Amino acid sequence: MGLFSKIFSGLQKTQSKLSGELKRIVSRSPRFTEDDAEELEAVLLASDMGFAVTEQIVDAVREKYQSSSGQNGEILQIAQAVVEENLSSSDDQTKRLAKRKELTVVSLVGVNGAGKTTTAAKLANRVKTEGASPMLAACDTFRAAAIEQLNLWGGRLEIPVVSSEYGADPASVAHDAVNSALSKGSDYLFIDTAGRLHTKHNLMRELEKLHRVISTKCDGAPHETLLVVDASVGSNALNQAREFNKSVPLTGLVITKLDGTSKGGMVVSIQNELDLPVKFIGLGEQADDLQPFSPAEYARALFYEE
Repeated sequence: MGLFSKIFSGLQKTQSKLSGELKRIVSRSPRFTEDDAEELEAVLLASDMGFAVTEQIVDAVREKYQSSSGQNGEILQIAQAVVEENLSSSDDQTKRLAKRKELTVVSLVGVNGAGKTTTAAKLANRVKTEGASPMLAACDTFRAAAIEQLNLWGGRLEIPVVSSEYGADPASVAHDAVNSALSKGSDYLFIDTAGRLHTKHNLMRELEKLHRVISTKCDGAPHETLLVVDASVGSNALNQAREFNKSVPLTGLVITKLDGTSKGGMVVSIQNELDLPVKFIGLGEQADDLQPFSPAEYARALFYEE
């Protein structure tokens, strides 16, 4: 299955709602009225597209109708073009996972239940299939199942995992993991951190400590700090990103569980408002269902007409 097919399949809940509603609004009349504009705005906001991008789409549709004497067949193409332009605003280089000649350390952060453990394993599997040598670190020592889960993924994917016991100091585990990755000549170390609410300052300080510790063992580490966000939280992801970014500067986002929500527009609003690159999106449960983010393919999938 190609990249577009995977993205389109994963976004079906969002796509079917958006495309159907948009076409319904403009098919009622050859004119685009202010009532239509308000209804279009409501549909876009319901998908968590964000106010700024929603206004851009509504304005572009209104302008098109006024300049083309009521030709109403292009609303999906107009919306697609606006979304793609917003998603493509940052340098494409920033949307790629960092790669160094030496060890590249990637820290996965986020709230409970976002999918950090699974994402760490899937990212490690992705770089392995590309020929790199990855290692995993089970630094979520507060949730006993997280250690077991990451070790199961490691065994399944044949990727080494550094772990300790439940209740161990996460920074100590991370320290040992960096030492192990350096001694074995690994290309990547993916660190699975404990889930924490962005409002819990003591837990955010602990995350800062973990990052300080690994920076003493590997220059510049972590080289990537990726916030893992569950797509179903919609616009609440903006608050998560803002607060995490204050404590541990983020280099990008991974949006998970897009296949289970109709709020796929939240990817657009995050990119527009925070200018943080979306690096990967999760579209299913399998190891290869974590896909690199493509602005053009994502925009096309949101408004695709079969």
